[in-house]
Amino acid sequence: MSKISICVPCYNVERYIRQCLNSLICQTLEDIEIICVDDCSRDNTLNILEEYSEKHSNIKIVKHLQNRKLVQARKTAVAFANGEYLMFVDSDDYIAPYLSLIHISEPTRLQL
Repeated sequence: MSKISICVPCYNVERYIRQCLNSLICQTLEDIEIICVDDCSRDNTLNILEEYSEKHSNIKIVKHLQNRKLVQARKTAVAFANGEYLMFVDSDDYIAPYLSLIHISEPTRLQL
């Protein structure tokens, strides 16, 4: 089980998803899983997600068979999450490199 599951709903974000994923994989805490839910993107989003998941074993891709919108994409990600903690990052956002946002200091406390 990973310490943190990062849930990333994705829909037509080929312009932003690389920066988002790069910001997540360069965090100081390595015990994370990144769950990307492709919500039937019509652009190159899914191909980019597949490219990253081939290089990084902690990136999982879940594909919706029909567009189910943001809330359902988040619920889907949560259903696949195995982490002790959950974190949500929108696919057009990014986390500053090496930010201690996901730093775990004690088993029962998450520091923000």
